[in-house]
Amino acid sequence: MPYHKVKSNKQKAKEKAKKQNAKPKIKPLNKPRKELSKLQKDFMKEHKKKHSKEHNKEMIKLMKKGHCVEIAHRITMKTIGK
Repeated sequence: MPYHKVKSNKQKAKEKAKKQNAKPKIKPLNKPRKELSKLQKDFMKEHKKKHSKEHNKEMIKLMKKGHCVEIAHRITMKTIGK
């Protein structure tokens, strides 16, 4: 007969709470930079017309940390919005 460790309801509840509270963190794809690349600057010129100042500032900050444009936009839309 195989040996199985039985978990109590408290242990199950703690594990479930940990899974719900833990947010997957997206790691930057590139190295951090001091300035945006020429392509990123050109993209942001068009992007600024459609979104708020807060949105654009957050995107620039994330792109300087090393995120690509698409991921920076996705994260900013979740946190700040349009």
